[in-house]
Amino acid sequence: MTLSAPVTDPNELRYWLALHRAPLIGSVRFRRLLEHFGSPQAVFMAGPAGWGAIGVPARTMDYLTAPRWEWVEADLRWIFSEGVGHHCLTLDHPLYPPLLREIPDPPAVIFVRGDPTILSGNHIAVVGSRSPTPSGQRTAREFARDLAMQGLGIVSGLAMGIDAASHVGALEGQGITVAVAGTGPDRIYPRHHEQLADDILDRGGALISEYPPGTGPLAANFPRRNRIISGLAMGALVVEAALKSGSLITARLAVEQNRDVFAVPGSIHNPLARGCHQLIQQGAKLVQTPDDILEEYETLLVRPDAHSPLTSDMDGTRNEAGLLKYIAYEVTTVDTLVAATGLAADAIVSELLGLELSGDIAAVPGGGYMRLR
Repeated sequence: MTLSAPVTDPNELRYWLALHRAPLIGSVRFRRLLEHFGSPQAVFMAGPAGWGAIGVPARTMDYLTAPRWEWVEADLRWIFSEGVGHHCLTLDHPLYPPLLREIPDPPAVIFVRGDPTILSGNHIAVVGSRSPTPSGQRTAREFARDLAMQGLGIVSGLAMGIDAASHVGALEGQGITVAVAGTGPDRIYPRHHEQLADDILDRGGALISEYPPGTGPLAANFPRRNRIISGLAMGALVVEAALKSGSLITARLAVEQNRDVFAVPGSIHNPLARGCHQLIQQGAKLVQTPDDILEEYETLLVRPDAHSPLTSDMDGTRNEAGLLKYIAYEVTTVDTLVAATGLAADAIVSELLGLELSGDIAAVPGGGYMRLR
């Protein structure tokens, strides 16, 4: 595609934004118009004869004849607001993420809150159920934390459940995280994640969207943003997903984009593990610790000192000499633990309380405990 020089002035950007708002102009058709005419401004100048020659829909031609410039001016006011870190990256912008540009249908325009330079870093997408189990939520948080500690950015969708856990984990790991919104960049959905969005921005991350400012939470927009989540990343990690899940859509898109796909296995009795098991059957890499992902990218990352284990909280090694290794993923009673360890019952109960508070185990009805990780 031969394009004009990178957008540097509001006048040229106006045409990008105007074409971006045209009805029936998705990312694929936008790119085809650019390839044919060379620039958004040239698209508008082509006129009905030029548009008709390449099959532009009548509704789109009506808009191109009389664009809604007031919408464009509103977008420009948002982008050029002073001191608030708003940006707009077009396909020909030097900061447009190279990996995202490679996908079959990259967004022609990205609205960015935060630091646009981080979008070109090394990222892993983390996705999964909006209603995960406590164990799944912890797994996402801890994977994201440890991956972030190794210098990988974490990309997710700011949704409830696994998305939110992965963003929080990245922040806990003092790392970078990118939230891809299904709304305009000025809207946070769900609303109670406004503080999380602020934390992401305050810690050097970014919130991005292909939808213009003012766009509300329309249901049809959320599946489309999945291609951006996977498109920004080198690989996608799926943590808990039902067989009919948006996370599996993200995984499929990752495969189509030639990205790596990783999946965390779970119990065969857990419906939220079945999507991950299906992915593994289809060739996704089964991962049990962050190291299983990091080994795929060793040449890209600077590993920490050997005295800083990656998975100290993930596989129970911090309690290896203690009680956790005696507790099964099925119900384990105090009497069983007394017999296995030789410890007194009161000492075991005290240790069990600590493990329960840390999220390593859960008490079950009828007396007994089950290991969660």
